[in-house]
Amino acid sequence: MKEQLNKTVNFLREKGFEKPEIGIILGTGLGKLVEKIVIEKEISYNHIPHFPTATVEFHQGKFIYGELGGKKVVVMQGRFHLYEGYSLQDITYPVRIMNELGISNLLVSNAAGAINKTFKKGELMLIDDHINLQGSSPLAFKGVSQFGERFVDMSAPYNEKMNAKFKSIAAKEAIILHKGVYASVVGPQLETRAEYQYLGIIGADAVGMSTVPEIIVANHLQLPVAAISVLTDECDPDNLQPVNVEEIIEIANQAEPKLVQLFTELIKSL
Repeated sequence: MKEQLNKTVNFLREKGFEKPEIGIILGTGLGKLVEKIVIEKEISYNHIPHFPTATVEFHQGKFIYGELGGKKVVVMQGRFHLYEGYSLQDITYPVRIMNELGISNLLVSNAAGAINKTFKKGELMLIDDHINLQGSSPLAFKGVSQFGERFVDMSAPYNEKMNAKFKSIAAKEAIILHKGVYASVVGPQLETRAEYQYLGIIGADAVGMSTVPEIIVANHLQLPVAAISVLTDECDPDNLQPVNVEEIIEIANQAEPKLVQLFTELIKSL
């Protein structure tokens, strides 16, 4: 992996991806943050050596470099998922690349279903902890100790300083920002009534199909990370309606300006 990382990083540096301060991963339906960035460089994933290629139709698949909130940022517009057939090492490869490029903080977003019945679709949830239900770890490979401690402590995987700033910004801007536990599943199928009930019993406030592998690798790299979920549907097993993916994307689009505001203000403060 080291040779591949070096080749990818050298390619990006040659293309002008120089000394970014903050990395950002944008989830499903959450691409409008890019409109706020003064873009200096933009490369499709399929042009980057050893980079996976996004296969989900509503993920753009671009690596972007520019300025936001007075800081140099590198942005993944579209991420990778287990349900696309990628390995957990593929999914988290971009996190390792951003770290090698020099970022000092990582911000992550996703679209998720609300398990907590007091949360409503269109609202945001600051991830305070997570439950990994994806069946493995992005650190479960030979030679992982070359990149960091194999047995990574996960007692506080989400950076408390950035989380506190997010809460402060949300209060100031009158944005509803819940705090909760995110459960990450494989997908791509949505959950059954019994599965939603189970997720609530084990302590999940929201469920999605991403993010946790990226958080694990960020902790492996000792890279401060924070994440916010846009709640796109309400997963009440007693009143469950058939899922409309187009509606989920539309709700994500409607809620996105609040997420953009939170990310922009936080970046200014870092």
